[in-house]
Amino acid sequence: MSIGTLFVLSAPSGAGKSTLCHALAQRRGDVRLSVSCTTRPPREGEREGVDYYFVTESDFGKKLDRGEFLEWAQVHGHLYGTPKGPIESLRAQGYHVFLNIDTVGARSIKKMFYDCVLIFVAPPSWKALEERLRRRNKDDEATIQRRLANAHREAAQVPFYDYLLVNDRLERALDDLMSVVQAESCRVRRLHLEPDGLPKLGFERGGEPRD
Repeated sequence: MSIGTLFVLSAPSGAGKSTLCHALAQRRGDVRLSVSCTTRPPREGEREGVDYYFVTESDFGKKLDRGEFLEWAQVHGHLYGTPKGPIESLRAQGYHVFLNIDTVGARSIKKMFYDCVLIFVAPPSWKALEERLRRRNKDDEATIQRRLANAHREAAQVPFYDYLLVNDRLERALDDLMSVVQAESCRVRRLHLEPDGLPKLGFERGGEPRD
């Protein structure tokens, strides 16, 4: 069994990266989503252990001291951390694991896992992003402006990424994301090969299935 690929998905707040990740996991049985810890309160509809692990700042600090995070950062005034134990376990079982983290965290992950795949999800326009942030009616004006300013800074990091997806329509963006996962699954360096260079497909050289 090949070890699963580690994918990092980053996007400005409101670009739809969480929706894309969950839709992908429903489409592909070999994809699992990393669940981050955060000190921010849950939003309406978010579930403990599914969207995030919601913890106090004290508990977050204890996890940090014990070295339980691959990376952590402060974003919009709250702490976020990526637990490393579940990721290592899932990849060892052959699952592709998706991390939904910001551009700072993506750089940290890339330093630890040189072969991870970085994907940036962009909105179709800045106007569309602002409309999405206002339409969800979850933030005050100051928070919206801060998110828009951060979005411009995050977009400047696109050249550091391997892929850029534009989320203008969810189905089209999901198809693009599916194509990226499939392409990376076929990379030679990710396959376990026989001495003659052929992958272990479960077939004899003559094409007959093995028992």
